[in-house]
Amino acid sequence: MSFVIVVTRAIHPDALSLLNQHGTVRLWDQPHPIPRGVLQDWLKDADAALTMLTDRIDDGVLNDASSLRVVSNMAVGYDNLDLVALTHHGILATNTPDVLTEATAELTWALILALLRGLVPSREALLAGEWTSWSPDAFLGTEVSGKTLGIVGLGRIGLAVARRSPAFNVRAVALESGKAVPHASPFPRLPRREFLESADIVSLHVPLTASTRHLVNREWLDAMKSGSFLVNTARGAIVDELALKEALDSGKLAGAALDVFNEEPINGHHPLASHPRVLATPHIGSATYETRRQMALRAAGNLVTALSGKRPPDLLNGEAWPGRTQRFLNDG
Repeated sequence: MSFVIVVTRAIHPDALSLLNQHGTVRLWDQPHPIPRGVLQDWLKDADAALTMLTDRIDDGVLNDASSLRVVSNMAVGYDNLDLVALTHHGILATNTPDVLTEATAELTWALILALLRGLVPSREALLAGEWTSWSPDAFLGTEVSGKTLGIVGLGRIGLAVARRSPAFNVRAVALESGKAVPHASPFPRLPRREFLESADIVSLHVPLTASTRHLVNREWLDAMKSGSFLVNTARGAIVDELALKEALDSGKLAGAALDVFNEEPINGHHPLASHPRVLATPHIGSATYETRRQMALRAAGNLVTALSGKRPPDLLNGEAWPGRTQRFLNDG
């Protein structure tokens, strides 16, 4: 049986090759996200879709997608997927955990080191001809060694970041969340007040949910240690951007490194991206050749597994599975 598979952006050729073995691939290969109207139209006769975090999948695009069986999201985060709507329509949803853990942890540490040592402004000063001589008080940064790193979200990525901390002589602690963490975790879990008062650097690694949206608000920022730093490689909406700007303007925070923003993409006119205390990057947490290939292959693998009538390994809405099995039997 040949399936119609919609792919909403150009992905690694190895993943496309796998999909082509199982059906007809309809690929949006433009350098910008697929327009919502086009996506809705393409899904009308599609059996499966491989989507990106820029694609909002909800009732609006699912109502006419009568043949759609699975939506495979090429990201670990899935706040772009309306799981309630997908489950209601009997459509399986999957994501790509694990494969981007190390890449995102590496970027987190790159941002921490670059932010505290002022690498970007130092380079900009050099290029502008402002380095005229060596001076004992020029281009001063903050040492990472001896600091306390606070991890918000001790999941796969948070753990990978924390495990790297001894290499930099950094003490890692985690925010107490009430959720189970690996039993062997050597990182202390602290209640919120103690956590924010002790962390010199706070790094965010939680998914975007109703409970984490604007988790970092004025109250949170006021409770942070004066002169501390914030790093966000998770999702932009976890942070109240206006409150963050106020904390940076006042000097309460010494700096922030942001790979994600409330609205994306942004440019140099964004009030945080252009802020002198901010190091901003364009959502590159998983942007390595190796990781993007593995993400594409994992997403394609989930999709192919679902189309074969088997439970995909990274299924997000298990409630849809029993009804899904019956739908396969009916379709057969």
